Amino acid sequence: MIEIMRYFSETAEDSPSSRPSTRMSSRGSPHVLPFSFLATLTASPRLIPQEVNNLYIILQPYTTFEHTTSTYRFFRSVVMEDIAPSYDLVVLGTGLTECILSGVMSVKGKKVLHMDRNDHYGGESSSVNLETLFKKYGNYQQGTEPWKKYGRPNDWNIDLVPKLLMSNGELTNILVSTDVTRYIEFRQVAGSYVQQGQGNKATVAKVPSDAGEALKSPLMGLFEKRRARSFLNWVAAFDEANPSTHNGMNLTQTTMRQVYDKFGLEASTRDFVGHSMALYTTDEYVDKKGMAKDCVERIRLYVNSMARYGKSPYIYPLYGLGELPQGFARLSAIYGGTYMLNTNVEEVKYGSDGKVEGIRATMKERGEEGDGFKFETKCSKILADPSYFPDKVQVVGHMLKAICILNHPIDKTDNADSLQLIIPQSQVGRKHDI
Repeated sequence: MIEIMRYFSETAEDSPSSRPSTRMSSRGSPHVLPFSFLATLTASPRLIPQEVNNLYIILQPYTTFEHTTSTYRFFRSVVMEDIAPSYDLVVLGTGLTECILSGVMSVKGKKVLHMDRNDHYGGESSSVNLETLFKKYGNYQQGTEPWKKYGRPNDWNIDLVPKLLMSNGELTNILVSTDVTRYIEFRQVAGSYVQQGQGNKATVAKVPSDAGEALKSPLMGLFEKRRARSFLNWVAAFDEANPSTHNGMNLTQTTMRQVYDKFGLEASTRDFVGHSMALYTTDEYVDKKGMAKDCVERIRLYVNSMARYGKSPYIYPLYGLGELPQGFARLSAIYGGTYMLNTNVEEVKYGSDGKVEGIRATMKERGEEGDGFKFETKCSKILADPSYFPDKVQVVGHMLKAICILNHPIDKTDNADSLQLIIPQSQVGRKHDI
């Protein structure tokens, strides 16, 4: 699939009511810009304005250009003409980081070309359907199609790297301030839970978000609830500019262990505070000087996010995390960014001074025979995800991942249909949380 998006503000809205003007080029045919190819995950068919002979193409949910080959062939000549001889920035990969920066640079007036070797957005953190998931990991007998017993594959959106957004967090604020939220629909996650204990003694309970909930939590005994309430009240009242709220502590020099000791919190309480509210994945933060301030700020973010919508501090894109990079891609496209999927970079060209000068690439439709469309363009900068420059990066860690499909709610979560469950590392004898 190829996706090239070139919008200007007057035709930014991709809705049936959007109608591009019919400006004429010097050759007497309708001006071809702005135009867009969109094959995105949508809940219903979407009418996409195409400023070529006033052609409007309806793409069904999950449609790819495999099913619109003639349209693809017709427009590829337009695509060839539209590649500029030079760009301020070439971006490789459509992960969230790359798409955010691409959008920011486009808004600042930079000329951006954004490419990905894959036929979908998101890179390693994309959202895929069930068939793609099975084929990616290959844990099934060849010749069988196990995904069919779960219904239509395209009814599924499964995150390869699942994450939730804090409803009052920095990323959410960026989405709101850039107006990317108009492209993405969000749902609130039903709850935030933590496990304590192991085996038959394990219990799952909702993470308390304020002093009132701490008094009702089954995670603590009666006296510990009072200590936890005192701690959370102090966190809520903490003001860095007001020393009277510091409880006699200098958080820039104090460790979090000293703070916990100050309030007499038990080990189990420290676990869910540090791992389920401050969201640290290890206990390294406990004894680092100066980390107390960061921990308090993280807890306050959790509490403020909880207060924003209630129930839980988390929100989630309705169609998976792959929606986020697509939203920022549209932001870039509104300001003139050009997007190309299924495009392999054959060579990065460097000048005599060792600085990047340009790229040589090939754009090819999935399953297409032949050489595809080869092109070169100049650029002064390249922004890429690490997979494009494996010789310039080094592995610093690994993540174990399991994707489990459940046919029932998780026990002891009030039948929540969505949630985050954190198992602190101390509960399972690991170095990192699950």
